[in-house]
Amino acid sequence: MKKKFMFGFAVFTLAAVFAVSAHAADKDNLMKLKVKVTDAANYLSEKGETALEEFNDKNGKWGQEPYIFVYNLFGVIIAHPNNPNLIGKNLVGLKDVKGNLFAQEFVEIAKTKGKGWSEYWWNKMGEKTPSHKISYIMRVPNREMFVGAGIYEEVSKQEVINMVGE
Repeated sequence: MKKKFMFGFAVFTLAAVFAVSAHAADKDNLMKLKVKVTDAANYLSEKGETALEEFNDKNGKWGQEPYIFVYNLFGVIIAHPNNPNLIGKNLVGLKDVKGNLFAQEFVEIAKTKGKGWSEYWWNKMGEKTPSHKISYIMRVPNREMFVGAGIYEEVSKQEVINMVGE
């Protein structure tokens, strides 16, 4: 009986350690994403639309994972380093596989709160099946645009807010 208890305790302890390290990794990745989005918003605020071309360069600073995407306040993508076919398209009416109007939510976040998290389902590069994605959205100060970036994490929007704030 004592051996079973010790084995069970060891398994529980290992599971808890892995859960804590995964949580720490998630938090670190989410904080880095938030910082990158903030830097991108400030950069575009200072440089203006002339800097948009830099956000289309998948090998540039803004094209590295997590890449930065840029929309205007009407929901039209104006820069995207990994999918140039999306540039010029209005995604406000587009639903993900769960029925979420994610681009509409992006616009609402940018216009009302100025910044915040959104969760939706989107295809990873090269995959056909959508995965859960969480993105941080931030309006560019003094401009009619916003930036965002996302990562594929299996945490809810509320869990993200609890970890790293709004």
